[in-house]
Amino acid sequence: MPISFDSALGIHAKALPLRARRAEMLASNIANADTPGYKARDIDFRAALNQAQSASRLQTTHPNHIATAGSGGNPETLYRVPSQSSLDGNTVDAQLEKAAFAENALRYQASLSFLDGKFKGLKAALKGE
Repeated sequence: MPISFDSALGIHAKALPLRARRAEMLASNIANADTPGYKARDIDFRAALNQAQSASRLQTTHPNHIATAGSGGNPETLYRVPSQSSLDGNTVDAQLEKAAFAENALRYQASLSFLDGKFKGLKAALKGE
């Protein structure tokens, strides 16, 4: 019976690139905390992950078929609504961004750990251990 990597690895394989993209956005927000007029950006991780999952389930079988909404691989960029207005138009809240970055990094590491366990299990199954 063939094994699909999607079913073997679960959701974590799709979560890693999204978490990496979110980390880039959050790091950019932190770096531009003092830039006048900078608008803090983020992605809706849950919506992006749902979009990535649905894109993997739908496949076009002919080049003339219409591409699915999630087939691009780039999550929609959203702008944060500031909790406190700034005189220079910057919407970055450094503490909020650092907390979001730390949480994202922790979840990224957790996904890596889960994938590591899955690969070790697959490797052991192939070796017959």
